[in-house]
Amino acid sequence: MNFSRPIIFVTNDDGYQARGIHVLIEEMRKIGTVIAIAPRVGRSGMSHAITFSEPLRLRKVESAEHFEFYEFSGTPVDCVKMGLDKFFKTTIKPDLLVSGINHGSNASICSIYSGTVSAAREGAINGVPSIAFSLTDFHPDADFEPYRTHIQTIARAVIEKNTLPENVFLNVNFPKVENAEDLREIRVCRQTKGVWIEEFDRRTDPQNVDYFWLMGHFDNYEPNAEDSDEYCLKQKHTAVVPLRIETTDNEALVKLQKIIQ
Repeated sequence: MNFSRPIIFVTNDDGYQARGIHVLIEEMRKIGTVIAIAPRVGRSGMSHAITFSEPLRLRKVESAEHFEFYEFSGTPVDCVKMGLDKFFKTTIKPDLLVSGINHGSNASICSIYSGTVSAAREGAINGVPSIAFSLTDFHPDADFEPYRTHIQTIARAVIEKNTLPENVFLNVNFPKVENAEDLREIRVCRQTKGVWIEEFDRRTDPQNVDYFWLMGHFDNYEPNAEDSDEYCLKQKHTAVVPLRIETTDNEALVKLQKIIQ
């Protein structure tokens, strides 16, 4: 691999055949040398899961000048760990890690459950500037064309301007739009306060045995908060939320030190 250009590591949680990752790879190849490692099959909702109880297998699926693409039998975070160990351990770190483009929103509390976001978090844990990209459209043939300019703007800002503080990574969500003209500007905002209300739908299989299918809906605690990601997405803005690795509540820490001794 030629590392004279910026080195960009690409992954996702929808699997190596998903349309979203191929669009993201196309955009990153305009910027630098790309190494992509993605799960063999869709691994959505994996959060920060890792695999240590079974063997993992890596297979090259494509290569070209300044580009290599592998599919891997592990989770999204496994993909990041594999890449950092086998491709970058004895060389310099990637200049950027990008994850996605996820088919479906990862705004608000969804970022906790998302394999896409966790892959970016794993990159940041290892000191690599990282971005998770998601689109609020679950369709496998979702149209990613309107978002290419925003992808370039955000990725180049992180690489060229060194905009991310230590231990911070970006969670980027795109609103579903019919064409590029409907997409409004990029907004840096905060995560919406809300929760998913789980609903386990009881069903019966052909053997007359009950099973359950996880469903649910999002309960937005602040639908009118104009500085939140959910609000920005409804207004057709691209929402960019900076997330931290360090999650200690320092205010609570001080209080508890006085109480618990």
